[in-house]
Amino acid sequence: MDSYALGKELSEAVNPGMEKALADRYDALVPGLSRTVVDVAYGQFYARGAVDEKTRLLATVAALTALGGQTRPQLKVNIASARAVGASREEIAEIIFQMTLYGGFPSMINAMNAAIEVFEAEGDAG
Repeated sequence: MDSYALGKELSEAVNPGMEKALADRYDALVPGLSRTVVDVAYGQFYARGAVDEKTRLLATVAALTALGGQTRPQLKVNIASARAVGASREEIAEIIFQMTLYGGFPSMINAMNAAIEVFEAEGDAG
């Protein structure tokens, strides 16, 4: 299976409709951007197999948290994707909390608020 097909399969499993949403939003400006994200990010990075999807998505949540508030939209998508592959609220919250050491308290608070919004949207905030 080529990297795009692998990426498509994985992205649809953890974030259904992502490629179409990206295409609708960005492909008129940058033709093929949506396919590139699926091919490269999901097919060539996320689908490598050496690390399970849950671990890889928790690492992504950690990185986006440490990078700060400007990553909020991507953070929410990746928190939801981590939930889709079995990460618990508690695991996500602990990963976000640990990033206080690397991104600071404001980044952690912003990420925690994003996580709460994801949990509330899935009816699991409490």
